[in-house]
Amino acid sequence: MQLTVDSGQLPVGWKVKKLAEVCQVEKSQGIYKNLPYIGMENIESNTAKFIGSTELQSVKSSTFRFNHKHILYGRLRPYLNKVLAPDFEGHCSTEIFPIKPSECLNRYFLLYWLLMDSTVKCINATCTGARMPRANMNSVFEFDFPLPPLTEQKRIVAILDEAFEGIDRAIANAEKNLANSRELFESYLNAIFTQKGDGWVQSKLSEVCEKITDGTHQTPKYFETGFVFLSSRNVTSGTINWDKVKYVDEAQHIAMQKRISPRLHDILLAKNGTTGVAALVDKDIDFDIYVSLALLRPLAAILPRFMLHFVNSPVAKGQFNKRLKGIGVPNLHLEEIREVTICYPQDLALQEAIVVKIDEMRSQILRLETIYRQKIAALNELKQSILQKAFTGELTADTPKTVKEEIAA
Repeated sequence: MQLTVDSGQLPVGWKVKKLAEVCQVEKSQGIYKNLPYIGMENIESNTAKFIGSTELQSVKSSTFRFNHKHILYGRLRPYLNKVLAPDFEGHCSTEIFPIKPSECLNRYFLLYWLLMDSTVKCINATCTGARMPRANMNSVFEFDFPLPPLTEQKRIVAILDEAFEGIDRAIANAEKNLANSRELFESYLNAIFTQKGDGWVQSKLSEVCEKITDGTHQTPKYFETGFVFLSSRNVTSGTINWDKVKYVDEAQHIAMQKRISPRLHDILLAKNGTTGVAALVDKDIDFDIYVSLALLRPLAAILPRFMLHFVNSPVAKGQFNKRLKGIGVPNLHLEEIREVTICYPQDLALQEAIVVKIDEMRSQILRLETIYRQKIAALNELKQSILQKAFTGELTADTPKTVKEEIAA
């Protein structure tokens, strides 16, 4: 995909240049010591924020040197949109290209252009490599670039800085509220499942479950249709995602059912990947599970939803985390799951009452989280709308004021 600009749509005084005409990559490669280091992990996606340390650091492999005149562009997986305008001298991973603007280009004007969704989309289209996609920088530097006079670039950057400061503040507040709502629910669950009052008992999961097992340890052959096959990827946020499932044929299904035949109201617990996340089987269908899922089938002494909320609580997750084994992608082993202890009231009516309260609380929290996520998405869309106007010459001086009004609305 070639990024082109119609010069006829730009204001008077603007020019269309190839990116290579207004900036260049400077690869001063070597083994550098006594300089701060920046890796891909030190640049936050989509925000141009540095999340590393300026402490002096050397690495074994060769790196690129940079200074405060460069824009750092992460070419690996460009859809991650990792761009930075450093205010210090250092060295960076060779997956990050130091780009130096010419005298006719303000580096923050270039930074904002690289942060545009339309730019990211076009750069991503140049990628080569399936597992480790990298931007083809030769193709990128053939992109059209809208270049206003330097004074106009500085004016646009000043407007964007002011407008984005307000937007970023609003995003940070929404993210804080989102985190607070999660913490509130976790605290609520923690208070419930640490009770040890009259009528409450403590047992190991192995003592209150009819079954604690996992799915097939063999990777099956998949088909376009057949019997649903679930893995830990299908269990997220306390629910089962039945939309993106895989299928196995009848012969494999029959063989897997000999190990375990999941049923309605069983609990599926992710043993790796999203470790410790559990969901209740809410469909009465025949299906099979992979080894990445543990299946818990409570005895009559505990309501399935009560156990589900416990398994998803900080109390259970704390016990799971202590028992994780393995390097890289840690796993929960069945014997460790069986040893986890649960406190519960013996009175089933009280269990039901607690479940109702937790469900009500969870519904309220989910509504709040939806509102905060929508707010964050809307603010990010506002950013992109402003960027589009900035690079087509439509940005006005009252943009920051308009942004404040939209945020307050």
